[in-house]
Amino acid sequence: MSAMSKEAHARIKINKLLEGSGWRFFDDLHGKANISLEPNVKLTQAQVDAMGNDFEAVSNGFIDFLLLDDKGFPLMVLEAKAENKNPLIGKEQARKYAKAQNCRFVILSNGNLHYLWDLAQGNPHIITRFPEPESIKGYTKFNPDPARLVTEAVPLDYIARTQMPTYDHEAGWKNEAQRANFIQKNRLRFMRLYQQRAAQAIQQAVKDGKTRFLFEMATGTGKTLTAAAVIKLFLRTGNARRVLFLVDRLELEDQANKAFTFLLKNDYKSSIYKENRDDWRKAEIVVTTVQSLLFNNKYQQLFSPTDFDLVISDEAHRSIGGNARAVFEYFVGYKLGLTATPKDYLKKFDTAKPTTKDPREQERRLLLDTYRTFGCDSGEPTYRYSLLDGVKDGFLINPIVVDARTEVTTQLLSDEGYAAVVISESDEGEKTGEQRFKQKSFEKKFFSEPTNRLFCETLLKHGLRDPISGEFGKTIVFGVSQAHATKLTQLLNEMADKLFPGLYQSDFAVQVTSLIPDAQQFTINFTNNNLLGSANGLAAYKTSKARVCVTVGMMTTGYDCPDLLNLALMRPVFSPSDFVQIKGRGTRKHDFREQLQDESLKAQVAAPNKTAYKLFDFFANCEYFEEKFNYDDVLKLPRPGSGTPTGTGDGVGTGTGAGDTGGGATDNGMYHHTAEDAITAQVEQQIGFQGMKVDRMFFEKFEDAVKANPVIAEQVGNAQWDQAIDYINTELFDKPNEYFNLDKLRRAAGVDRRLGLREILEKAFGFISGFKSKDDLLEEEFDKFLLDQQNATGFSADSTASAVQAMKYYFKAYATDHRLRDIIEAGHFTSLNVYPAFGMSDFKAVPPVWRTRIPEYVKDYVPLNQFM
Repeated sequence: MSAMSKEAHARIKINKLLEGSGWRFFDDLHGKANISLEPNVKLTQAQVDAMGNDFEAVSNGFIDFLLLDDKGFPLMVLEAKAENKNPLIGKEQARKYAKAQNCRFVILSNGNLHYLWDLAQGNPHIITRFPEPESIKGYTKFNPDPARLVTEAVPLDYIARTQMPTYDHEAGWKNEAQRANFIQKNRLRFMRLYQQRAAQAIQQAVKDGKTRFLFEMATGTGKTLTAAAVIKLFLRTGNARRVLFLVDRLELEDQANKAFTFLLKNDYKSSIYKENRDDWRKAEIVVTTVQSLLFNNKYQQLFSPTDFDLVISDEAHRSIGGNARAVFEYFVGYKLGLTATPKDYLKKFDTAKPTTKDPREQERRLLLDTYRTFGCDSGEPTYRYSLLDGVKDGFLINPIVVDARTEVTTQLLSDEGYAAVVISESDEGEKTGEQRFKQKSFEKKFFSEPTNRLFCETLLKHGLRDPISGEFGKTIVFGVSQAHATKLTQLLNEMADKLFPGLYQSDFAVQVTSLIPDAQQFTINFTNNNLLGSANGLAAYKTSKARVCVTVGMMTTGYDCPDLLNLALMRPVFSPSDFVQIKGRGTRKHDFREQLQDESLKAQVAAPNKTAYKLFDFFANCEYFEEKFNYDDVLKLPRPGSGTPTGTGDGVGTGTGAGDTGGGATDNGMYHHTAEDAITAQVEQQIGFQGMKVDRMFFEKFEDAVKANPVIAEQVGNAQWDQAIDYINTELFDKPNEYFNLDKLRRAAGVDRRLGLREILEKAFGFISGFKSKDDLLEEEFDKFLLDQQNATGFSADSTASAVQAMKYYFKAYATDHRLRDIIEAGHFTSLNVYPAFGMSDFKAVPPVWRTRIPEYVKDYVPLNQFM
């Protein structure tokens, strides 16, 4: 391809992008963007017609594209370069043209790679979509002043001043004897010194020219209040017009919005995006889950890159993981990450000898990505306040760890594992064999009802009690799976009936997992002390009737329930960040008198404050992560009893303890029943991508069926996708009459890639108009890759400008061709000489640094099953 054709090809792409973004523009190919135009003069048709085509003769040069506002005035300059050139080489040329037209904004593009440059602040920023005219027009009114942000005073009453501007003039405040009650009555929130220092750390970072920040603050130290102060700082000083607050779970979305509304409503409006889709621009703070924006790339369809000037990522190590980082990077402006996971949590991990078998390797990469994304390449956050700091300062509580190990778990945790003797049948008769299980097999391949029972007995016997009512303290139990959670819930309720006759009626323990309808609301009710009722033990005391929530992972990140007294890990944990989050649920202090309705009874409470919580660790998780907790309540458990542990449930046959014999057979390491089985139906039919007419009619019938089902409609309306999918799998699929199943629906959809049930539901309920092709998804994934890598070493003008097309071709081929992946993984590069789909010349066209980085990114972040 010649240099001229590469330039023409780039211009064709740019024209399409501009038209798709709704811009009115003039381009030099038709003589309609001559630099000799007077600045900020509206172009009339007569002026346009009067322009000549001989731009090479114009002394001042010419503008490639001049973008106009709705009134016809110049608004932005677009400098175009050929596809084999880096757009950044046109910076100074574009700056000259923009100044001549009094345009503040510049786009630099080669058709594949685009940069947006606000001449009034900062450097060009990679974008994957051209901003819309309305967005840029609104952005022209935004004139940030970093100096004002740096000099803004942030006193400890920074938030309280917004809540009640004249609080210090009120009589209740002036009277020191009444001040505590005045603060409590008006729910005034004053910053702590470490929260003030966090805000001041951002001011210093901005003074140093930084635009990205990371707060590493332990769970329970008030990250939301600190974030509110930062939001006010940026909005008040005019350095942000609108803030986007990203969370990774639905329950945190509502929690954050309520907090910002409570803290800042007198000055700024906060709203949840999905509840205000049509008028979100009226709010200064927009809260949303990163998943809702990432699905089908809604963030690109619904927003322009300039819509938010400050983006805050809550639980940053989660909400920017994988492809979610593309959402975060899409927006131009300041970026703040909040995390409770300390980098030095992996201090014992040998980074020089990483292995995929060590679960800490994935954590290390995730944390390092987090620090890199927020401009903290040195590994030091913008501000840190650790759990130890919080405990030392008296704001947090360390757990009392109950390291309880049974005979079974001790064997599971040993290097040799638990040895189970199994018996199998063959033509030669019975055969005895040995199989060994480790802790990761518990409740997956290895089942022991006596061990689960012992876990529950130990928890109920040694758990902390509520200081007001004397009831068993509020507790969260973490199980292996939803099936395991069901078993534990049943066991706890059976035991509670015997320990507390007639008091709970099976409401003592509640399963809180995605299979359970209203599970999200259960988590909120548990915090608010009205889960399945309240005041069960003492009429004047409001505390949840349900005392134990049994979950798998719903109540970990960001879940706030300060009156928790017990946590129980009835499963092994392999993720350090998960472990940090789980144990962090109990660190908050609490005054239990807040729930006591009778004032006269408050003085009678001898020990009203939460001074401790217990962490029951049945799988040596604390030891595994080498955390220095206070092991002052280690129990010596009784023997499990005379009976040997047996595996039952979920269609699994019997297994035996080491040294015993018993009936059973193995299949992939699991115990199975040995009854006969047989095929009942078998159909083979090869259908093309478009499917048969009957298939397409079949798909329409399925859409009608799910839309007419009130349960599914409600679950979809509440964004309870997991519940809807589980309901369809159990209640609609493989039933008589229509006999719906996922394979038939995929064939009927007529798409050249694999579809998931959620995407099919999105189509049925009108969230998407149709299914994207394989190539459309690949283009989107490559755009996300570019956004993710823009700050990476090697992503420079010299190494990527002439190779974006080659990188894209390599990216697509690697993501879709398993044989090519095998060749690259094995290092058999000579095979590319005879490989037709992606040859050696294609490989050599990719800069060396990207030959390994692209496969690493694809393996980590691109779901390959969608291209099957």
